[in-house]
Amino acid sequence: MVDRDRVLAKIDALDGYLKELEQVVPGSFAEYLRNNEKRRACERLLQISTEAVLDICHLLVTGLRLGLPGEEDDVFEKLDQSKLLSSELIAKLRSIKGFRNILVHEYGGIDDSIVYKIATGHVDDFKDFRREVLAFLKQEHGN
Repeated sequence: MVDRDRVLAKIDALDGYLKELEQVVPGSFAEYLRNNEKRRACERLLQISTEAVLDICHLLVTGLRLGLPGEEDDVFEKLDQSKLLSSELIAKLRSIKGFRNILVHEYGGIDDSIVYKIATGHVDDFKDFRREVLAFLKQEHGN
């Protein structure tokens, strides 16, 4: 059984990160480039938002006993096979995870235009994830 409380706590944290991101991201790319503090804040908020998503995915796989993932990408494969999340969303999650890896491991070589594009145009991917997980929890627990 999925640990509903832990999943909801992670969703709550994700909501907070996304709200903060929306407040901190500048209105223009030029402003984003000028403000080092906001650039770093956007990078970090995207990173920890992605980590919250990955944590939730692991909680779902574990709770549903979908098997032990050998690698991190196996989590997405198991969720895709279970049809818990849409295949379209799974593809987006794979991209988000890849972007997070760039943020974490290639900090000096980050393309600011990509970070800004994600911070301003792809936050809905996180919200879609949230919506699908909450729909699953409602279906599983009936409330």
